Amino acid sequence: MAVFERVGGSLPRLAKVWADSAYRVEALLDWIAAGCRWVLEVVNKRPGQTTFEVQKWRWIVERTFGWFGRYRRLSKDYEHNPASSEAWIYIAMIHRRARFSLPDRNKDDDLLKRPPKRRKP
Repeated sequence: MAVFERVGGSLPRLAKVWADSAYRVEALLDWIAAGCRWVLEVVNKRPGQTTFEVQKWRWIVERTFGWFGRYRRLSKDYEHNPASSEAWIYIAMIHRRARFSLPDRNKDDDLLKRPPKRRKP
């Protein structure tokens, strides 16, 4: 709830919020209905589910947190200042998006091939 109170007015384009069924959804729903124009969608298990199944939209969040673990400064909680942690998250996401926007490397391109090593006589 504290996160939503902090960002409630600063994200005018936010339209939908996904919540896990394990959280206090009723309190969150009441708070959103009272102070925001957001739509709350609760992600539940399929009725009768007994084994693992990927739940709708959850993989996006899990994948993003997995990417954060690849960055040394984000793999553990090293930062004492939350603003510093937030800055490193921005840096990591900018790096990820920049890497995704690169074109595929052509392995047959002669410009990318390294010259052969010189052998000592």
